Amino acid sequence: MKTPGSSQNRASGRLVGALGLAVVALGAMGASEVREDASFRFEPGHVLGHKELETLRDWFPPPFWAHRQHFFFEGIRMEVGPPHRDYSPPAAYRDATQRNRGKASVGPDGTLLGYVSGQPFPMAEIQCKADPQAGTKIIWNFVHRWQGAGVQADFRYTYWDRGEQLPLRYRGTTSAWLLKHRPEPQFEATGGDVFEDELRYAVVGFEIDDPPEYAGTRTLTYRYAKSFGTLDEFQPEDTWVYLREIRRIRKVSQTQRHSAISGTDFSFDDLMTFSGLPAQYEWKCLGNTNVLAPMNTTVAGYPYDENGQFGPSGLSYGSDRWELRRAIRLEMTPKDDEHPYSKKEIWIDSQTLQPLYSFAYDRKGALWKIIYHNHRWSEDDLGPVKARDWYPGWENVPEPRDLRIVSEAIFNVQTGTGNRLDFWNSRGTPLNPRSLRRYVDIQRLRRGR
Repeated sequence: MKTPGSSQNRASGRLVGALGLAVVALGAMGASEVREDASFRFEPGHVLGHKELETLRDWFPPPFWAHRQHFFFEGIRMEVGPPHRDYSPPAAYRDATQRNRGKASVGPDGTLLGYVSGQPFPMAEIQCKADPQAGTKIIWNFVHRWQGAGVQADFRYTYWDRGEQLPLRYRGTTSAWLLKHRPEPQFEATGGDVFEDELRYAVVGFEIDDPPEYAGTRTLTYRYAKSFGTLDEFQPEDTWVYLREIRRIRKVSQTQRHSAISGTDFSFDDLMTFSGLPAQYEWKCLGNTNVLAPMNTTVAGYPYDENGQFGPSGLSYGSDRWELRRAIRLEMTPKDDEHPYSKKEIWIDSQTLQPLYSFAYDRKGALWKIIYHNHRWSEDDLGPVKARDWYPGWENVPEPRDLRIVSEAIFNVQTGTGNRLDFWNSRGTPLNPRSLRRYVDIQRLRRGR
C-alpha cells in the first residue's frame, strides 16, 4: 500500500484539471475588417479533395495553413457545410441576456461585476476598436457562453508523436455542472443559482477506467464564484481525488494552471482553448474575419468509433464538414512574468462564442502550439443517433440549441508532438437538482458512478 505522498498519489494528482474543466451575433466591429465571402463558390454538400484545398487557403488562419501538412492529407474528403448557419442559443439564454442587459461591468484586474445570467455584454454592442475593454468583455462572454447545463461524456485522451500513438493515454467518464448564473426562469428567484446562496460556479469530476493502474480513480473539483476574483483576492479551486488502491479521498493542491499536464503539450488553461481565469491575463480585441472551421461533425468518433481515421498525424479533422464562420480574434497576454507564453491568439465564433482556433507563442515570440476543435450541434442527428435521444431538453429548454465541443487537438510545432481529447457523445445533461446534489457531494467519490 502506498502512502499519500507516494508516486501513485502524485501521478493521480497530475490528472487533476487535465480533463475536468475540459468539460465546463457578430459584434459591431467595423464592416471593413470582415473579408467579403463572394469568392467562396462552394455549395453546401460539395466535397473537396486534397488538391483543391489550395483554393481555400485564404479562409484558414495563416499559422494553421502554414502547418497544414499536419491537418490535411492525401485522400482527404472535406465536406462544405452551410455558411453562417444559425446556431443561436435557446430562448431562455437570449431572454436572460435582454433581462440583465446593462447590469454587468468590468471591474479591477478585468474582473466581472454585476453579472446575473445570459451574455454579460451583448455582442452587438461591443466596439472592438473604439472600446479599450472590448477584449475583456468578449472573454467574459466566452466564459459565460451557452453550454447547456454542463457536460456528461465518455472521454479518451491520447498522445501522438509524428503519427505514432504513444502509450500515454486515459479513458473514462466526465461530468461538469454549472451551478450559478443559470438563465432558466425557474432559477430567477435565486439569482441564477441552482441551490440558494450557491458559492460554487461549477463542479467538475471524472473517473478513470483505463489504464488499469489508475482505474477507479475519481476526482471532484469545485471552481468557486470567487475564483474569478482579483489577482490578490481570488479563491483557488479545490479538488478531491479518490485513490482506489488506498480507498481514501485526498485533497490535492493544484499546480500552476499554465504548467504542462503530465508531460503532454496541453496546459490546464489550454483546455477548450481557454479554461483559465480572465483576470490573470490582459485581453485585446484584434478584429474579426471570416474563417473555415469544423463546426458540425458528420463523424462518429470515440466512444462511438474506437478507430476513427484522423490522418497520418492523428490530429486531423480534415475528412469532416467545415463551415464558413465569422470569427473574433483576441490576443491574450499573461500578467505573470513566469508564464511560458508571451501571448496567445484566440479565434472565437462570433455567434456561439465557441473556440475555433488558438495559437500560443513562446517567450521569444515563436509559434509554439496550435489548438483547434471539432463541434456537434445538439439539434441534428448524427447517423443513427437521434438528437433528442442523445441530448434531451429540460424545463424551459425543450430544445438545447447547444453547439458543443466534442474533440480538440493540440499540435506542438516545435517538437512535432500532439494530443487529442475526444468525447463525441458529450451532452449537456438536463438539470435535476435532487440528483445533482448527490453528485456534487465529495463523499460520492467513495461510491463511484
